[in-house]
Amino acid sequence: MNAHDPNHADPRDEQFALMCKALGHPARVAILRHLHEIDGCVCGGIVEVLSLAQSTVSEHLRKLKLAGLVRGEVDGPSTCYCIDRGGLERLRAMFSGLCPGAGQTAGSAARAPAGEGEENP
Repeated sequence: MNAHDPNHADPRDEQFALMCKALGHPARVAILRHLHEIDGCVCGGIVEVLSLAQSTVSEHLRKLKLAGLVRGEVDGPSTCYCIDRGGLERLRAMFSGLCPGAGQTAGSAARAPAGEGEENP
């Protein structure tokens, strides 16, 4: 929703929500991580990495593509998927715009979750 017309969502907010929703499943996060680690495109190898059914992986890839986080190009009978670096950059920028200055606090204790980095007496 935007401040001027609460009945209509800002298209940027809708895109941000779509991207966040696409990252709302651990398998989709794992797919993105895998594509980032291989630093290239994959044509069918994701099924073996995730140990999920082909139809399940295809649905996860479809949602990531719809959100603009991966690109898919038809290569013969299969589709090759790559990270959409522009999409990831837009997502990063949207997060930064949501909480400007977040993560820029001084000291590692401010960044560590409670209990981490503390010594036991």
